[in-house]
Amino acid sequence: MSSSAALRVETAEYAPYYGTYIGPIADQDITALLASQAHALDSLRALDDAAALHRYASDKWSVKEVVGHITDGERVFAYRMLRIARADATPLAGFDQEPYVKAAHFDSIPISKLVDSFRATRASTLALMAELNDDAWPRMGVASGVPVSARALAFIIAGHATHHIKILRDKYRVSI
Repeated sequence: MSSSAALRVETAEYAPYYGTYIGPIADQDITALLASQAHALDSLRALDDAAALHRYASDKWSVKEVVGHITDGERVFAYRMLRIARADATPLAGFDQEPYVKAAHFDSIPISKLVDSFRATRASTLALMAELNDDAWPRMGVASGVPVSARALAFIIAGHATHHIKILRDKYRVSI
């Protein structure tokens, strides 16, 4: 990956909504952060099925569903990064997380497999980022009806994972 991705992302490169994810990690080296997160969920393998199915409220996702959501979110954001970095100007559709989680049936998948899937997805994201050159990172596209850069998508991926890992620690009380 070129040095451009390590630079601070500008607010004009993403919709204000994504500030929730980008703000807390905006000053970090994005490649190092993403690499360090690759094993962030590994300790969840130790959860038994009852603990992995835990919801901190009846209307909230289970631990398994949160892990699946983090992975699906990364897949969608990385796909957007690929399309935008490759100069595909086609506007990209939105991503409604609720139907994805419902249709995935994450609760029927062993937590170890969900963690493996996250790790494989993160490895793929890092491989994609390593291929991008200086021209690709600031390239803008449209996703969910708003402009976004390939660089911002790397920060969104890391910030999204950070956000949900914090929720797993604070709300679900799992050790990660």
